[in-house]
Order: sequence, then structure tokens, then C-alpha cells
Amino acid sequence: MIVVDAHQDIAYNVLCYGRDYRRSALETRSIETDPALIARRGSATLGLPDALLGRVAITFATLFVAPDDGDPNAPWANFSYKTPQQAYKLAMDQLDYYNRLADSTPKVRLIKTAADLDAVLATWEDGKPMSERQQGMVLLMENADPILEPKQFEEWYERGVRLVGPAWEATRYAGGTGHPGPLTKLGYELLEVMASFNAILDLSHLAEQACMQALDRYEGIIIASHSNPRSFRNTDRHLTDEAIKRLAEREGVMGIVLYNRFLSDNWTTGDPKSNVPLDVVLSAIDYVCQMTGSSAHVGIGSDFDGGFGLESTPDGLDTVTDLLRIGDGLRAKGYPEADIEAILSGNWLRKLRQALPAG
Repeated sequence: MIVVDAHQDIAYNVLCYGRDYRRSALETRSIETDPALIARRGSATLGLPDALLGRVAITFATLFVAPDDGDPNAPWANFSYKTPQQAYKLAMDQLDYYNRLADSTPKVRLIKTAADLDAVLATWEDGKPMSERQQGMVLLMENADPILEPKQFEEWYERGVRLVGPAWEATRYAGGTGHPGPLTKLGYELLEVMASFNAILDLSHLAEQACMQALDRYEGIIIASHSNPRSFRNTDRHLTDEAIKRLAEREGVMGIVLYNRFLSDNWTTGDPKSNVPLDVVLSAIDYVCQMTGSSAHVGIGSDFDGGFGLESTPDGLDTVTDLLRIGDGLRAKGYPEADIEAILSGNWLRKLRQALPAG
């Protein structure tokens, strides 16, 4: 049993906060002792040693940038931009980091092709020693503003980007979280270019109107890397029942976000972790399974260390190592092993195999 996590802001944490991904989360916590900084970004949950120990074989590693909203205290303030050119530079810096990490660390491999995927999975086969395990990273652009114009997506694809979420807040391409609106003319053009490369479209953060338009228009593979059912958290950041059903009709997959504010309408920052037990995560997964009629359309998109930390994750989760506990919880609820494997990894692997070039 392995885990595929569809959303981790690894480069953001390295470049914004100096968190060396090669360290364990506990080591990072021992270094980060300033209460003001911990309050701003939370205690670390990510680290390569933790991922390998927890059998997180593959993650969708983001290129994340945020529109400048004038708030210097936002956790991602150092990653904000005012122009597409600034967004391009910030995303390119993150891409450069991932390339340097893979070049210098044998335990990390960027996944650009099906051959890369198979090579990573081979290191997790039964009988392979832990010393040979690799973590594969598939590059996901969260917010498409670094794409200077739709046809320029070709450059990003050639550099390894395989998934794109057009929005975060509003972008030149679409309405986004907290900023209702449709796909723009540029947004429709971007979808056409992405489809020509068989890239994966990520619905997470799209405004509801833009989300529905994308489900209607995009001819390629569609997912929601890190979105919860809106019945658990009633904001435009999450998917309505209609959107979940339509995503399933398109054979898509959505990743449950392991952030307490996204799992409960009542939890607020500073509340105890115990107010959101791990069972809430299991309930969100089960909600999608029951609504869509199978386990084929839900997985994990933790968003760990994506502007929040340990203090804001469900009770029972300490580091990324603990993602396997979700499988234990599903098992205790009577889920069969085939369904557990699909939720922890198989559904995301299916989407990747549909999208990746042979290599």
C-alpha cells in the first residue's frame, strides 16, 4: 500500500520560509521556535524522510503564486505578484528548485512521463529495501498567471508541468476563490492549448461559474486536487454536490484537504485539533463515495504546509507519515482493501497514466 498526495506546496515552503525538504518535519520544528512565525505559518508537517517512512510515493508538487492583495502578513506574502511577469519569475524559481532537488537527491525523481512513473513505483515493490525508495513529484501549477499567454503553456509543459489550476483568487484566466466569475476569453484559450497537450485540468480554487464552464468545455482529463464537499465547509472554496457529480461523470477525482478550516464550518484557527477528529476526514471521503456510487472519484490532496501547519490538521495527524492512518480508519469502517488502495493511491495513478506521455 502506497499513498499519492495530490497537493503539497514544497517549493513554496523552501523558498518562502527556508524549510529544507530534506529535513524531517520534527527537525524543522526544532529549528523554528519563534512563536510569531509559528502563529503565521504553523508547525511543519512535511519532510522527505517523513514521506518515505509513510510510503508517500508520489506527490503533486506545486508551483504556487498569489495575487498581491496588499496584506504583508499573509503567509504567502513573499510569493505575491502584481504582474504576469512577476508571477512567471516566482513560478520559475520554484521549478528551478525542484530540478535542483531531483538532481542532488537520488530519493527524489520528477515525473514527466509514464516511464518516470513506472521507475518510481518500481522502488516501492515488495521486497525493495527502504534505502532504494524514491518519491516522485508531478508538477502542478496552482494559479495559471505565470503562463504569460495561452500558447506559452507549451514552454511550461516542456519543462515538466502536467497539471494546471487556472485560478487561486481571480486571475487573467478565471474567477477564483472569493472572487466569483467565469472563465475569461484567455481562460477558454488556455483550456484549448492544455487539451492539445493532454494536460490535466485542476478545478480547485475555480469560482463556481468557471468550474461549471470548465466541466462543460474541457475535453481532457479533469481533477480537483484539493477540494472538499461544500456540505462540510460551506464556502465557494469547495465543491457543490452538483460539481462533485459532474466531476464523477467526467471520470474525475477530488482530493480531500486535511485542513480543519476546510472540514468544519465551526472550527477556527486557534481551536484545539481535537475539535476535528480524523473521523471527519473519513466522513468526507465516504460522502463522495456515497454520492458518486463508488470509491473511484476521491483521494487525498492534503495541502500540508500550504499556509497552515500541524495545529490546524485533524486530530491524529502529526506529519505526512500519518496519511496511512486514513487507510486504517477506512478499514475499521469496513471498506474493502481494493477501495482503500484506490482512495490512497489508485485513483490518482489512473489519472496520471491517462495523461503522461510514454517517455
